[in-house]
Amino acid sequence: MSSTDSPRVPPAVAAVAPKPGAVKVEEGERLRSVGLPGMTLSVRSRPGAREGLPPALYVHGLGGSSQNWSALMPRLEDVVDGEAVDLPGFGDSPPPDDGNYSVTGHARAVIRYLDAQRRGPVHLFGNSLGGAVATRVAAVRPDLVRTLTLVSPALPEIRVQRTALPTGLLAVPGVAALFTRLTKEWTAEQRVRGVTALCYGDPERVTPEGFQAAVEEMERRLRLPYFWDAMARSARGVVNAYTLGGQHGLWRQAERVLAPTLLVYGGRDQLVSYRMAARAARTFRESRLLTLPDAGHVAMMEYPDTVATAFRELLSDTEALNGVRESGESGEWREADGPRVLDEAGDAVDGDAGDTTDRTSTSTGTSTTNRSKMGS
Repeated sequence: MSSTDSPRVPPAVAAVAPKPGAVKVEEGERLRSVGLPGMTLSVRSRPGAREGLPPALYVHGLGGSSQNWSALMPRLEDVVDGEAVDLPGFGDSPPPDDGNYSVTGHARAVIRYLDAQRRGPVHLFGNSLGGAVATRVAAVRPDLVRTLTLVSPALPEIRVQRTALPTGLLAVPGVAALFTRLTKEWTAEQRVRGVTALCYGDPERVTPEGFQAAVEEMERRLRLPYFWDAMARSARGVVNAYTLGGQHGLWRQAERVLAPTLLVYGGRDQLVSYRMAARAARTFRESRLLTLPDAGHVAMMEYPDTVATAFRELLSDTEALNGVRESGESGEWREADGPRVLDEAGDAVDGDAGDTTDRTSTSTGTSTTNRSKMGS
């Protein structure tokens, strides 16, 4: 089965599957659905503390959701107007109509959303798979991205960590179904403990309230008939992106990114190697590097204050640099021409973004930073 095959959910399964519960919405957040060509996206928003703040968009990783950004978003609400998207098939977003869970497919979803909402350019954040997606968006649509913040981005590695292999195996056809059968007796609590041990540098940083919320979310996801299909084919999409060469390869696209970039890597990350931090810092042309020796794969959840501080510094320096450029003293920004979406190879092609329909409901680590390529 290819990454572009349509989802196949047996009618009988869909008919008997219990209806999932409501997605958790933190105080101050809103959740709405946005209809786009070929997909519907769930978007979590946390309006800025005042009118006129620049927009930000947060993109989660494999198996995650917009909730992964709920710790960071309130810490930046005084400087950005934040929104976090549920990628197709994750969180509260249904599967895409074409069943495309490739990195390019997810990037297309982000681009279509930004074009439809006329929200760009944004401060774009991405974690893990979301980091790969954000890199592709920034490379092919520089007009949509003010700054880029990547937390443990899933960029190709020659020597993948052994602890990441089980996740990669989900990409093998049939493995997800086998795993589902072998673990059918596992409770949601057992699954969350496993995910926490894999993703956090120190699982003890998860509060009892946070753990219980994660268990409830896991229970909700397991009731979705397409949950494992979305996981397996998104994992396959990451593997395919790792093997894609030439100008469409993620490292080549990283070289094309024009936006000032903040890179965040955790020393205890079991999914993205800490040693990739130096290569990323060399590859992204206007980059700075934040390393957190005690963090794991989700630094924005583990050390949100530290990540927020680093982004504020990036924002301040970028705004100062923009002021110099706008005054004509040094250089100028380059922008792409017109709205475009991505084709299957990752190229930008002409396209249109659809109308939207909304559904609204309300409700310290050590670090080192390298700013050698930012500014003058």
